[in-house]
Amino acid sequence: MDMPKQTDRERLADLESRRRKLDDEVEIARRALRGKYAALVPELAVETLTEREFRDLLGQAIRAGGAPALAALKALPALPR
Repeated sequence: MDMPKQTDRERLADLESRRRKLDDEVEIARRALRGKYAALVPELAVETLTEREFRDLLGQAIRAGGAPALAALKALPALPR
């Protein structure tokens, strides 16, 4: 038996519903990935930075892109101990 053809309005509602579900899946995946990265922080000596420096450092690195930011940071001289 053939399914009745959807109206444009029904098709739009179906597409919008699927988009909302995909948006939810994207958000779940984004939070999981961010949680995974956040779990790395306890292993880092972040106490040597202020909260603002930490936030700015990560923000600028993300803005520039991981590889270029890492290359720029590696080119800096190491601090004397």
